[in-house]
Amino acid sequence: MIHPTTARVLAAELPGHIGESIELCGWLHRRRALKSVTFLVLRDRSGLAQVVAAEGEADIPEETVLRIRGTVTANPQAPNGVELTGPTVELLSGPAEAPPFSLYRPTVPATLPVILDGAPVTLRHPRLAAPHRISAASVAGFRAVLDGLGFTEVQTPKVVSSATESGAEVFALDWFGRPAYLAQSPQFFKQAMVGVFERVYETGPVFRAEPHDTTRHLAQYTSLDAELGFVTDHRDVMAVVRAAVAGMVEAVAARAAAAVELLDVELPVVPAEIPQIHFAEAMRLLGADEPDLAPAHERWLGEWALREYGSEFLFVVGYPMRKRPFYTHPEPSRPEYSNSFDLLFRGLELVTGGQRLHRYEDYLGALAARGESPEPYAAYLRSFAHGMPPHGGFALGLERWTARLTGADNIRRTTLFPRDLHRLTP
Repeated sequence: MIHPTTARVLAAELPGHIGESIELCGWLHRRRALKSVTFLVLRDRSGLAQVVAAEGEADIPEETVLRIRGTVTANPQAPNGVELTGPTVELLSGPAEAPPFSLYRPTVPATLPVILDGAPVTLRHPRLAAPHRISAASVAGFRAVLDGLGFTEVQTPKVVSSATESGAEVFALDWFGRPAYLAQSPQFFKQAMVGVFERVYETGPVFRAEPHDTTRHLAQYTSLDAELGFVTDHRDVMAVVRAAVAGMVEAVAARAAAAVELLDVELPVVPAEIPQIHFAEAMRLLGADEPDLAPAHERWLGEWALREYGSEFLFVVGYPMRKRPFYTHPEPSRPEYSNSFDLLFRGLELVTGGQRLHRYEDYLGALAARGESPEPYAAYLRSFAHGMPPHGGFALGLERWTARLTGADNIRRTTLFPRDLHRLTP
């Protein structure tokens, strides 16, 4: 029986405990049977540890949860140069059933559906867990930068009484006998909170009922949102975007170094000033006349930015007003264009943002111009009737960011439990 006062040590900490009797807890990652000895390889949140197995312990199934007490002994051939000898092994779970594939193999011998169907187990594979460690570090970096810039983190409702954007495809539900919808964005709430805290951000789920069935779209994803008051125009927002993305890259390098190394991720350099191009100029270069960028356009512009500026990032500014939500501020000198932007990263749209309208009468005019009644937006518009500063904000899709950063061929590889046209489980 393990002594209850023995302090648990993580696998990565073992080199600092040579000669000591310690306790390890984790999953049996692999059994390695050699001619004269069998090793148990234990996995915990920090990595792997090698245990010299006692007689009768070599038959424990892989993925069984164990608590092991033994002596830390130097061995240059073991992980981190140490192993545990003279072990006492206690099973903390029943003998585990076999996973869909061997989790100790360096590569993943399974298709994406197999991985997703068995996610609670398959994500234990270090390569499959690594993107999610990178996502977690990215969120930490996002928070750290915005906290440092005086932002207040908020949490807003995910059930709303109307669509965030006119004409949006939303998921309808019954809210105690009244119609309601899953929030497509925290847009209305974060704008209202500019009137309270001046600078706010949120990290949370958003829902899109658009029937996309592509490698870059999900019906539910994690959005990193921010909104700030007293801006001059959208360029102030772009400066915050640049700082946030740079902080995310720095946090990934510092907090998820092992995952970066395992996946051979090439972290980007975020320029001190990200290059930008106006939408009208982009259309001229592309030889196109469209109201929005197609994926092929984004890829071409990404290659152009890398060629012209040596940058993997590019701001495209001034999107046509007809393709932007009604709350977008028009470009003063060319009102058919907007004070809005997208940030492309390696040829893929990553961030959308811009300056918002902030005067009550401008909102009434914008809705009237689109032939819409202000009545469905009455609660939203009330904030502006009570005085709101010039403001703007942005939203960044976390799973899309991680997919692009890691080179994943499908956004579902960077999503713990994807929700799309076909998947509601696990």
